[in-house]
Formats: sequence, C-alpha cells, structure tokens
Amino acid sequence: MKNTQKILPNIYRDSVALMQISSKLCDLPGIVQASVIMATAANIELLVEAGLIKKAIDPAPNDLLITVQGDDTKSIAAAIAQAEEALNEVPIAANGNATALAPQSIEMALDEFPEAQLALISCPGDYAYAEARKALQLGLDVMIFSDNVSVEDEVALKQLAADTDRLVMGPDCGTAILNGVPLGFANVVASGDIGIVAASGTGLQQVSCLVDQLGGGISQAIGTGGRDLNAEIGGLSMFKSIQKLAKDDETKVITLISKPPAPEIARKVLASAGKCGKPVVVNFFGADLATLEGDNIFLVETLEQAAHTALQLSKDAAPSANPLPRHEIDKTEIGSIIAGFSTNQKFVRGLYSGGTFSYEAMLLLEREIGPIKSSSPLNAEHKLNDIWSSTGNTVIDLGDDLFTRGRPHPMIDHRLRNDRILQEAADPETAVILLDVVIGHGAHADPAGEMTASIKAAKESAAKLGCQPAFVTFVCGTKGDPQNFAEQENKLRGAGAIVVESNAQAVRLTSDILAALGDQK
Repeated sequence: MKNTQKILPNIYRDSVALMQISSKLCDLPGIVQASVIMATAANIELLVEAGLIKKAIDPAPNDLLITVQGDDTKSIAAAIAQAEEALNEVPIAANGNATALAPQSIEMALDEFPEAQLALISCPGDYAYAEARKALQLGLDVMIFSDNVSVEDEVALKQLAADTDRLVMGPDCGTAILNGVPLGFANVVASGDIGIVAASGTGLQQVSCLVDQLGGGISQAIGTGGRDLNAEIGGLSMFKSIQKLAKDDETKVITLISKPPAPEIARKVLASAGKCGKPVVVNFFGADLATLEGDNIFLVETLEQAAHTALQLSKDAAPSANPLPRHEIDKTEIGSIIAGFSTNQKFVRGLYSGGTFSYEAMLLLEREIGPIKSSSPLNAEHKLNDIWSSTGNTVIDLGDDLFTRGRPHPMIDHRLRNDRILQEAADPETAVILLDVVIGHGAHADPAGEMTASIKAAKESAAKLGCQPAFVTFVCGTKGDPQNFAEQENKLRGAGAIVVESNAQAVRLTSDILAALGDQK
C-alpha cells in the first residue's frame, strides 16, 4: 500500500466540488482512499487521523492538497492526473459556452452583478468569518456553507446582521431554497405558500419534499445553521427569518424545525412566532411539548407530521387530530417479511446519511423498542464503545465528522455505507437494516444505483448464514430532482428493499417488524 500527496499552490475550489472529485478518484482501479481538499490545518489534521498522511505537513493557506492511497505507483499517478484534469477544467455555462473568469472577490462580484442580494460563502472555515463580514457590510444576506467557524464568530456575524437588517444562514448551513432557487443540498420543489426555517439541513429537505409530494409548495426555505438555537447563539437567525416570513406576502404558513433547542431559547422563539400573525408549525425534536405553547402555534413530533400539518393550515383547514398512518405495509406482508428470519434475528441497524433523520429515528425507536446505541446517542449511557461495530439496536449517522474524516460525505460517496451494509448483514442478529436515500442538488447522481449492488450482495451473504434481514428505506426527494425520484424508488425495490414514504414511516415499520418477531417467540 502506497500513500502519495501533491500540493497545488493558489487553487481554490468549494468543498462540494472537491468531495465529488474525491469520490470519483476512489472509484478508480487500484485506489483505496483519496482526498482532494483545501490544505488548512484542520483538514490536514483530519487526514492524519484517517491515515492518508503519516505526519502533518505545512503548506500555504491557499494551497490545495491531493492525497491518494493505492495499490501501486501507476494507479496513484493516474488518480492524481485525473484530479488535476478535473481541477483545471474550464467551467461550462448552461448555454454550452466556456464561462468568463470568475470574480476574485465579493466586491468584484457585486460590480459585475449589482442586483445580487445574497453571498454564498463556501471556503475553509478559517476564512469564512472575514468573507461573511465583508458581504454583510456590503449589504448582502449571507449563507455560510463552511463549517469550523467558532461560536464567537457566529455570534458576531449574526449580531451584525441583526443590527443591519440582514440575514446570516449558517455556519454549516447546507440547504436553502430562496425565491425558488435551491442552494447547497436542496431539492426541486413546487412554489407555494409554506415557509420553512430550519436549524437542520435534512429536516428542511424532508419537510419541503413531503409538502411537494402532497401537492403543496414552498415560498422560502431558510437554513439557520445547526447551532442557532443553542444558548450561546440565542436563535438570532431564526428570529430574523420569522420576521422576514411574517412580512412575506407569499408565505401563509411558517414551519420551524430544529434538533433539541436550548429550552429558554425555544420558549423565546415561540413567543415571537406566536405574534407573527400567521400559523406556525413547530417541530423541535426532543423538546418537552408540554412546556411549549403559544397563540397560532401547532406543535408536532415528526417531520412527516410537520409537512401534513403545514399543508392543512395552508388550505385553511384545522389540523387533523387523527394520527397519520404508521405505513402502508399490512400484518400479512409483515408476516411474509419475517418468514425467512432465523430465531437469532432481533435488532435494527440504522445506517443514515442525514443527521436529523438519524436523530428522529432514535427518538421514535426508543419510545417503542427501548434504548438505541449510537456514536451520537440520545443518552450518553448508550454510546457505542466502538463506532465501527454495532451492538444491539444501533442507529448511526455516517455523515457525522467521526465517519467523514478524510472521506466525502455519504450523500456523495456511498462506499462507506455500502461496506457497513455488508457488515451488518453478516451479523446473524440483524433483523432490519434501516436506510435513508437523499437525492437533489449536490447529492450523488444515482444513490440507489450505488446501493443496490450492496443490498443484493448483503442478502445473498445473509442467506448463506440462514438469515434474511429486511431492508427498510425511503427516498427524500421530489419528481423534479435530477436523479429521477420514481426511478430511485424502483431500483431500491428491485434490489429487495421495502420503500415507504418518509423516515417516520420507515421507523414505524421497523418497530412493527421487530414487534412481530417478538410475538413469534
């Protein structure tokens, strides 16, 4: 096994483009691992931890670093050459012509596009603060895709935005839909009258996609960054977003989404939301709903319920008091699913690419089947001793930094999850393998196609052990997404997976399968 690095001085590409290049290199013959990243100190440290670099190196801040691990020198050289070719490609515009040289600063961009209202910052976190501050001072709203920005810098940026009537989305804001334009990892959804404010990228994606599938539409979908409702940040971006949507004539209903907020911040947000003059649907995962209330506030527990409730309110209907269907799989079908199970099969293994989906799954599963082990558990007592090995009922977010060191995100590169699928299927105690499949802009061009071979291989290897785990999944996307939503579902079903409409349905079906197994014993 050989490791080689090459530094390209004074070249910058955003992280999504670099993850896509890295993913393509990993698919080349003879290549074990590959990473194409900006050569910041934080990124280099991650590469050392991942084993791609044996010791820290010291390139200049604006350098780009290619690292490749492969079987032989020839394979590595070919991979580095392909990376350089991809990095040097001349960008092509939608009309097929080569684009002009891109502006080299925010000021230059504004000179060229004086009507611009938003700056999207996607640079190493060490420099994101300075660029975002420049954009705010130039009168722009800001979406910060970059992570590794300090809490202190986030507070300073959001306070500046509040003082100048501007909006900061992020840091680590991966998803937004503004004036019909999807940004980052976002989906193609119909325009409508439901506004979303989310401290969760995949949460925003799930609700916006379900609204679209149910026949509704989105006015604006604003990401705040995952830390916005922490006590240190104080919900500054969510407050500003609620104010903007309250004044937006196209928005009739507002939906708020967050993983566990600081209780005092949650109460202040809802107090403000209750005064906005519009119905507000609230999905704050893990919050004690009994402590939250307010005028025009509709509290829900799942992303699926948030989408249904928002759509009902947009049609001037009272939200239904009846629970949503658990799923569309009846008891007879569940009986058929478990007919081939061995007596040892009893656990769920959730392998997620979306952190919010993973969190929602753990919340719902713990209510129905008990404690869930995880690399990021709901309760510290349930933390996995080894994140690379599941035990009992386990749900993990493979998009967590613990798993992506030196690797592209699993929404772009499915190799890590595919390997884990095979590993879980080889465990004779695995009954259900629970998966999310996320499509849309920024995601892999054919995620289902990447996963089906592993699902089929896992079923074959498990059958040889005398067991047959069920694969339960859903596709987060819309018919307008470039990957073809229906085709993605069909590929998964063709591989033998059970496909339902949402993460909540997938989790409830998993619970029902495990309950049926318990009834058999």
